[in-house]
Amino acid sequence: MKHPRHQLEESLNSPVRFSIVAALHTVDEAEFAVVRDAVEVSDSVLSKHIATLERARLVAVRKGYVGKRPRTWLRLTKDGRRTFASHVAALRAIAEGSAGA
Repeated sequence: MKHPRHQLEESLNSPVRFSIVAALHTVDEAEFAVVRDAVEVSDSVLSKHIATLERARLVAVRKGYVGKRPRTWLRLTKDGRRTFASHVAALRAIAEGSAGA
């Protein structure tokens, strides 16, 4: 039997990226500033981690305007939702000692 750690998604091993995906997992879409405040990071830190998640195709970014103000919205992709669920299941299996040891 394979150890559950092999099911962990490498791009979610960062606490900040895991927190971003966890915040997005509960909503259809969230504004950049809402995620930034929820995760308690700066704009630049969030931007860097979003770029990594976007390259991994876990997060989609949509830009637009509210009135004349530019806005950015974030959402998990279908792959992002599946990957997050799998990652959390692997963490639970490790924490519960279901590693077949």
